[in-house]
Amino acid sequence: MNAKRSAKPSKPTKLFVLDTNVLMHDPTSLFRFEEHDIYVPMMTLEELDANKKGMSEVARNARQASRLLDEIVSGSEEAIKHGIELAGPSRGLASGRLYLQTDAINGVLPSSLPTSRADNQIIAVALHLHELHPKRPVILVTKDINMRIKARALGLDAQDYFNDKVLEDTDLLYTGSRELPADFWDSHGKGLESWKKDGRTYYRVRGPLCPDLLVNEFVWQDGPQPLQAWVKVGAGRTAELETLTDYSHAKNAVWGITARNREQNFALNLLMNPEIDFVTLLGQAGTGKTLLTLAAALTQTLEHKRFSEIIITRVTVPVGEDIGFLPGTEEEKMTPWMGALEDHLAVLTKPAEESEKSGGYAGDWGRAATMDLIRSRIKVKSLNFMRGRTFLNKFLIIDEAQNLTPKQMKTLITRAGPGTKVVCLGNIAQIDTPYLTEGSSGLTYVVDRFKGWPHSGHITLQRGERSRLADHAAEVL
Repeated sequence: MNAKRSAKPSKPTKLFVLDTNVLMHDPTSLFRFEEHDIYVPMMTLEELDANKKGMSEVARNARQASRLLDEIVSGSEEAIKHGIELAGPSRGLASGRLYLQTDAINGVLPSSLPTSRADNQIIAVALHLHELHPKRPVILVTKDINMRIKARALGLDAQDYFNDKVLEDTDLLYTGSRELPADFWDSHGKGLESWKKDGRTYYRVRGPLCPDLLVNEFVWQDGPQPLQAWVKVGAGRTAELETLTDYSHAKNAVWGITARNREQNFALNLLMNPEIDFVTLLGQAGTGKTLLTLAAALTQTLEHKRFSEIIITRVTVPVGEDIGFLPGTEEEKMTPWMGALEDHLAVLTKPAEESEKSGGYAGDWGRAATMDLIRSRIKVKSLNFMRGRTFLNKFLIIDEAQNLTPKQMKTLITRAGPGTKVVCLGNIAQIDTPYLTEGSSGLTYVVDRFKGWPHSGHITLQRGERSRLADHAAEVL
């Protein structure tokens, strides 16, 4: 392999040896290493070939990776031995070279490691390159933790593939709200403008905090004159704040539900606003994500007639052992996964105390009729049949969205046609999919990418409102 460059950089560029799982996780990883070179061992190509059959996400990615490699290799005039420039195929994303293994590499592994295993053969290639280029950093990139441990034990540098992670630390994830400092009005009150429109109060402020404020971010301040508002114009020299509807007051109740804390009030303002097309709600168990969303969906579908029906979908990942195939239609198969929906509907359709006191039947009949009406407007759909659909004037709820990959999330959100509102609910601390982490979940991805868009909003719910038992369990377990 020709490692010399015409223009010698001050620091040698790295040589990354790619494991198969990196290419199957993200086929475009070939273009994600910027100025550094990448090396694909023959065993990686063999494993790609073995995994290309089927309709799973992994098989699709394996085929995509093979197609990309074919494009790069067949479109190049250079000899593979000397590396293929990636600047052209990657359209300027990467400026390094791609090397494929062209020579047989005889094992330099300790006798304790069986060479029949694919992982060990890839480690042997990395070790050989490490000896061949002693002055150059040779790094094995793999999603396999045990393989990284083995490589490090043999003195190799090994890393996880980080490019798919939206954030390294999920504590840095956008929360959707911020507390204003105590001296906010002193430092931002110069030239303050205020006006009223449609029952709302607006403030135009200028000061050091304005460039950091994002559109639809909630701001609040406690004290003798409490303020709850959201930013309508931000990220500039001035910012415009608009006061909120107080959903904690009974007169503004949504389907009989009132906000029990500040974040729930913020969430209801997002869910009830017709200008907001995309809402993400994060929060641990019992913070009221599903209940608030269903209440807002029922009000806007049945009372305001803003949407024609409610569609609920979720990823069918079991927490324990799977219970096998389920009989019936798509709707019936999804029923066991929608126990949470039944629980929330029971709360939302609880008859008023008066009808209960007036003597059983009216209450029971009324409740049954209400339930039938509500059920006729709620459709439970499986994720598997979403591709190619377009939803018009629907209220789409994606529950347990933390189990979706960024690609699946894109597939779902792009189903939205005119007049459709999409709400994603989830708790990134409860990921059940084996290949997703908090940093690479589709929910983390959309929260980060959509922040600051005028027609989307996000809020992280902090306080549990389910019961004192649930709150204590979430805290101590």
